[in-house]
Amino acid sequence: MLAPGQVARDARDLRWSTLMAAAQEGDGAAYATLLAECLPFLRAICRARLRDAAEAEDAVQDALLTLHRVRHTYDPARPFRPWVAAIAERRALDRLRRRGRQVARETLLDDAAELGAEGEAEERLAACQLREAVGELPQAQRTALQLTKIEQLSLQEASARSGMSIGALKVATHRALHSLRRRLTGGAP
Repeated sequence: MLAPGQVARDARDLRWSTLMAAAQEGDGAAYATLLAECLPFLRAICRARLRDAAEAEDAVQDALLTLHRVRHTYDPARPFRPWVAAIAERRALDRLRRRGRQVARETLLDDAAELGAEGEAEERLAACQLREAVGELPQAQRTALQLTKIEQLSLQEASARSGMSIGALKVATHRALHSLRRRLTGGAP
């Protein structure tokens, strides 16, 4: 005996297959109904694959365009849902691949500004790496480093501003510098 959910899915699959067959025969109303009914299904597939909502919606649109373009290849003797699910899966994966290639080629605008003139490229890259390394420090170490080394406040001023004791500031600054040195020199003390 089939579970109630399976019976509903089978009925939906049969309905979608019938609507697609009618759409292939030129029934525009059947095609519009089919697209409206399968849209949440396509969205669920694309959102499961893509974390970014905008990318998922773009994949849904790609799937709809592909469905429209290849609708003549659908075999009405076969279930519609797996056929359209495969289209949606492929369009979502295409988006993932495209995004991966794009990210590999892109340089963030902030990073691009750092690359500047050719003579300064290495210096800018080092500054970018330093900023990244500082950003990965624990909050207390970043605060201590910012106040004592970058803003060059006295320990008393930094303590008053951060709420940390002078001893805690000294320890946090020392640990921050040690972590940065280790990270930027590849592990050397």
